[in-house]
Amino acid sequence: MTQFSANLGFLWSDRPLVDAIHAAQAAGFDAVECHWPYDHDPADLRAALDETGLVMLGLNTPRGDVAAGDNGLAALVGRQDEARVAIDRAIAYARAINAPKVHVMSGFAEGMQAEACFVENLCYATDAAGDITFLIEPLNRHDAPGYFLNHSDQARRIIESVGAPNLKLMFDCYHIQILEGDLTRRLSANLDITGHIQFAGVPSRGRPDRGEINYRHVFAHIAELGYDAPLGAEYKPEGGDTDASLGWMKTLR
Repeated sequence: MTQFSANLGFLWSDRPLVDAIHAAQAAGFDAVECHWPYDHDPADLRAALDETGLVMLGLNTPRGDVAAGDNGLAALVGRQDEARVAIDRAIAYARAINAPKVHVMSGFAEGMQAEACFVENLCYATDAAGDITFLIEPLNRHDAPGYFLNHSDQARRIIESVGAPNLKLMFDCYHIQILEGDLTRRLSANLDITGHIQFAGVPSRGRPDRGEINYRHVFAHIAELGYDAPLGAEYKPEGGDTDASLGWMKTLR
């Protein structure tokens, strides 16, 4: 049976993060994940995770100066010190809540200098915390125009350049479908470097049982590949009502 992780950046986002963890457990999720938990005391999150028996699979590095338009720092030439402070902060928080993975956000950039900067910062991260798996995620050009990492082939090249066993691909079916399509072949081709899989309906980023992707087929293919870790439900519930959006958990499991 397919396992699911609730991404609390979108699901129950109207509740405090501690309450959202309990809501995910009550709804039958097998794990949770989040975006930027840094405003919350990690001790409170760790207590909620212990109470529910859920694992927080991962979190993102801080984006930087959001008001100035930052969406990650790791590929921004000249801002390496800021990027590494963000990486260190994510590592410390992940360890405090026993989260095994950290998504390192590249930010808005382009060119080979940006790639070299990204590789250097990823080398820093993977060397700094061998107990954590670091993830990089291509984002689509509609939701994140100008985001540096925007293709799975580019992600593979960077992962191979770093050469660290604790650097993997975050394969988000929503983003990859918009960027590249051909999901099942892309999943097969990238299974060896994949550290986490996420999903949402396309093109709306809504619940996964609506839109152009047949997730029943996709989830069956993932299982056939032998991938059995929880899949991350990172979608935006229509009207913001998470509980009303969860019918897919029975029909797609």
